Amino acid sequence: MAELTGKRIAVLAAKGVEQVELEEPRKAVEAAGATTHLLSVPDGVEDGAVQAVEGDIHPSTTFPVDALVSDVSPDDYDGLLLPGGAVNPDTLRQDDDALAFVKAFMDAGKPVAAICHAPWTLLEAGTLSGRTLTSYPSIRGDLRRGGATVVDQEVCVDGNLVTSRDPGDIPAFNEAAVRLFAGG
Repeated sequence: MAELTGKRIAVLAAKGVEQVELEEPRKAVEAAGATTHLLSVPDGVEDGAVQAVEGDIHPSTTFPVDALVSDVSPDDYDGLLLPGGAVNPDTLRQDDDALAFVKAFMDAGKPVAAICHAPWTLLEAGTLSGRTLTSYPSIRGDLRRGGATVVDQEVCVDGNLVTSRDPGDIPAFNEAAVRLFAGG
């Protein structure tokens, strides 16, 4: 596996994040040596934590938030991880600070890894025109209307962006994300 020692990866999530799509990729980048910080938005946090779900609807565990996205800079991080779950990106895409944060990563060409419904946030940030990616099937029409080419495959890498469809793709997603964060 690629080496991420010394890398700082921002994990941007809000209430309704799919637990396995937050937990497993985060563990993978940490196992490769990166430090992760869980960031959120005021509307996505309760009592300092993000409420995760299983299967988009069943509340599971909570994850403590390290900071609000409005209180940090994209310059503080080497990469961005965007987990899915339908409610999570729907909350993030309504927050101007979250959108500016995501857009800054994409505009700077910094590595971004997004799974499942997470490309909705990239779409709202206006960063998908001309990009090729994959996602959860129900949002593919939105992504196409936003100017993206959408493919149906386990993992898709387009420059600084790696995407996957759903929790079943997590092993391939983790491998591609770690490689991308490592600069490969």
